[in-house]
This record gives sequence, C-alpha cells and structure tokens, in this order.
Amino acid sequence: MSIYSKYRELYPEVVSNLENARRGGRLAHAFLISSTSETVRNDFATVVAQIAGCPEFDREGRVVDDCDCCSKLERQVYPELHILTPIGKKYQIQVGDRNNPEPNTVRDFINGFHLSSWQKSWRKIGIIYDCDRMGKEAQNALLKTLEEPPKDTTIILVTGNPTSLLPTTRSRCQHIVLAGGKLEYTFPGAGELFSALYDCCFGPGDLVTAERCASQIIKIASALLDEAKRIEGEKFETLVKTAKLMEDNSMVKRLDERLNNLVYGAYMRERRSFLSAISCFCFQIFMLSRGVDIDALPSREILGDRPLGKVSPERGDQILSEAEKLVSTLNFNVNEELAIRTFVLNISVNQ
Repeated sequence: MSIYSKYRELYPEVVSNLENARRGGRLAHAFLISSTSETVRNDFATVVAQIAGCPEFDREGRVVDDCDCCSKLERQVYPELHILTPIGKKYQIQVGDRNNPEPNTVRDFINGFHLSSWQKSWRKIGIIYDCDRMGKEAQNALLKTLEEPPKDTTIILVTGNPTSLLPTTRSRCQHIVLAGGKLEYTFPGAGELFSALYDCCFGPGDLVTAERCASQIIKIASALLDEAKRIEGEKFETLVKTAKLMEDNSMVKRLDERLNNLVYGAYMRERRSFLSAISCFCFQIFMLSRGVDIDALPSREILGDRPLGKVSPERGDQILSEAEKLVSTLNFNVNEELAIRTFVLNISVNQ
C-alpha cells in the first residue's frame, strides 16, 4: 500500500479537505504538520506534497499516487524536492551565511526554490523536518518565503513540538494536527534492544547475562551511523548519478556536502530515538513499581508478552535513575561503550 493510500484511510477527512482545497484553487502554500508520532508526521508531509504537486490531479480529480511525480516524492528522489533537517552534534538547523549559504541551512534551502526547474510542469516542494530545531534567527530568515513563496512552490514544516516555534512562523502556515500517534521506535535493532533491557531488569542478574546484554546494546548503538549512511545514500544515488552524467562537478560537490550533513543529522536523530527507547522502557518499569496496571501503561507494547515479576518501588527508582544517568552521560563526548556497560551492570547485577 502506498503512503498516500495508507493515510487516506487513516485520516480521510483531513485528506479530503486538502484535496477539495486544491480542486477549488484554495490550497495553502505553507503547511505546519504536527503529531506525537515521528513516522506519522513525516509520512504525512509526503502526502501533502503529493496533493500539492501531483500533475495528474486536475485530470483525475484526485492524487494518482503511482504517477512518476508522486512515486518519486514517496521515494524522496523527486528532482524538485528540497529537504532541510537538523544537523551536527547539537542537532540544529542553522540559518546559513547571507551571501554564500552552506548546504543544509535555511538560506541554502530558500535559494533552492529559485534554481531553474528540471521539469517545468512539476511543482517545487520544500520540507523541513524537526523544524522546531530552528532558532529565532533561522525562523526569521524563513518568514518572507513562508508568506510569499516563489511561484509554484509549497513549503511543509514538520514537528512534534509546534509550540516551540515562533508565533510569526506558525501564523504563516496552515496547521495540520494529526492525533492518535503513539511512540514508535523504528531504528534497526529496536526489538532486540527491548529484549536486552528486559533481561537486564528481569534476568538472573549474573555477569554472563549482563555481558551478553551490554554487547547487544552496544552493537545496536554502533550500527546507527551505518544505517544513516545507507538510508541517506540511497536517497541521493539517482541525483548523484544524474549530476555525474551531466558532468556537473559543482553539483556533485554540493550533493556530496549535503549528503554528509544529512548523514550526521540522520544519525543524531536515530541516536536520540535509541536513547528515548531506553528511557521509555525503564519508565514503564518505574510505573509498574508504583502499582500502575500493566494494561494501563502508556507504551505497553514495548514490553511485549514477556512475563513481568513484581517490581519494588526501590527497584523501580534504581532502574529509572540509571537510565537517566546513561542518557545524560551520552549527551557529552564520552566513551559510549563504557557508559552502556556501566548502565547494564548497575541494573543487572546490583539488584
């Protein structure tokens, strides 16, 4: 099932209203999409892009999600798609130099809409993921483009924290709130991570089990960067090949710079999700220790169907405290492997 078909079923009224707006020539040129689920909000940005950009829409009266344009948007290889994401260790979206903006900055993002189109019949689409990571200066630099974008351009802002944005930024966008999303962990090895954490909390508490769990968690953490390289590399493969065939060396260089920035940004995003998963799992155990019924837990599904023993309040405090220490420690430039081993030993052996 395509992304469009999936979300047309999940949010029929929202999708129908957007399609009606396009039919009537009233579709906004700037959107703000928010949801507690990263997957939902990011996927729905693609749906909005397809509704705004599908060249078959006017003839068919609806999105033709298997047309060349919509297919490329879903795979994020659409030539007129401009993406901006947080990068660097601080996971921020920078404003960029005014005269010569660096790749993956707000000003470079804006400049992309003024470049010649690869195919004139296709609409330019801009998506800013985790847009709440823009500071005040970056948001102010974007305001004029949000209010008066170039012709045939749609800009989509995506966030889980809309109130973190400036009121002036929010006021220039049509806000779409997608309710009902749960916490989702889709990074590679998420299931194995929860199994290892379960063994840490409810296992026999011996050194052999602790070492096995620590090694598994370290392996999952170490694979996040390779996965970021793979995902972002696949997105850029077609664009890089096209630039090389055209012998456009400057474009190849720009794509390489942008790819490197996106890889690190994707890695930091996955790493944050990895640490959030550890915190979330341990918080469920903490709530159990306080007498909350297992079926009433906010993220019950991450515990799976494994048997859960009685958890004392002291044990719940210990597990949550160690998780908080780990997350805090890994926000600094420390030995990740050592930090994870210390975390596992403390909750596995010191029961």
